[in-house]
Amino acid sequence: MNDTNLIPASSAAATPVERRSRLVRLGHWLNATHVLSIIAIVLALAAWLFTYRQTLSMNDELAKRLALFDTRSNESRILASQAQETSRELLVKIGGLEQKLTESQNQQIALEALYQELARGRDEAVVAEIEQLLVSASHELQLAGNVKAALIALQTADARLTRLDRPQLFGLRKAITKDIERLRAAPFIDVPGLALKLDGLIDLIDTLPLTPGKPAAEKKPAEKKMPDTNWWQRFAREAWGDFTHLVRVQDMEKSQLPLLAPEQAYFARENVKLRLLSARLALLARDDTNYKTDLRAAQAWMHQYYDDKDRAVKAALATLQQLSNSQTRVDVPDITGSLNAVRNLKLVPERGNR
Repeated sequence: MNDTNLIPASSAAATPVERRSRLVRLGHWLNATHVLSIIAIVLALAAWLFTYRQTLSMNDELAKRLALFDTRSNESRILASQAQETSRELLVKIGGLEQKLTESQNQQIALEALYQELARGRDEAVVAEIEQLLVSASHELQLAGNVKAALIALQTADARLTRLDRPQLFGLRKAITKDIERLRAAPFIDVPGLALKLDGLIDLIDTLPLTPGKPAAEKKPAEKKMPDTNWWQRFAREAWGDFTHLVRVQDMEKSQLPLLAPEQAYFARENVKLRLLSARLALLARDDTNYKTDLRAAQAWMHQYYDDKDRAVKAALATLQQLSNSQTRVDVPDITGSLNAVRNLKLVPERGNR
């Protein structure tokens, strides 16, 4: 097909000028079309190149990102595996810690039970010690009337309770404090001091002088032995000697002290010491009646058989008079309140154990 075929049949009869103009227009149109086509092709190529470059750039970026993603994914997998491993280790450690915690809790419970048992045992030991002190104080009051010793025992018990500082023992401490105040208000008798004075007198008795004078049994000159002629003379002589020893002539008008033979002085001194020892026993037993009776008897013996003009004898008699005037028995208070409190305190754990 050629260009002439493109001219319509009606224009076959056209003039050459018209034909030329038509050809010129057609050429212009073709040129414009070619230019437009070329521009379009160029634009298309430019667009394709741009798109291609963009695609390449995007592919590179995508490849880089994919590579980075793969890297990060690998790192994530590694981290995940490490996290899983760490988690397993942590689980194992947590399990071990839980086991140790359980063991620790069991040990703590056992230690608390042991501590409570020890504390209860220590409290029971302290209560037993306090009871022993109170019983000792009660015996001192009842048997010897020793207020000072009982007061020391009660103060020791109160100090022991103060150091322990347990609320459940406050009632016992209150009862002990009341008994301490009662004992402090009681009159004090220095029994040990009185006993020491009696001991000093007992040791002094052997050194005090007796009544001066000749011994009652004078040594007679030895009789000459007569030759025994026969048995009746010997019997008569012995009978006369025995009779002369049975009869003693004494002037009762004279107020003289009896003279003691040397062998009788020992018994006089021992009798006085026995009276003083008996008074000492009565003093410790708080037997005021026998105490004063023995002291008066000892005074009477000393007035009768000892030289009351001697300074030592006068001092001994003055000491005896002072001891005789001393009060040895008072109504001492009891400590039943403290004893009942400690015994009731001991009954509480026993009832709990039942």
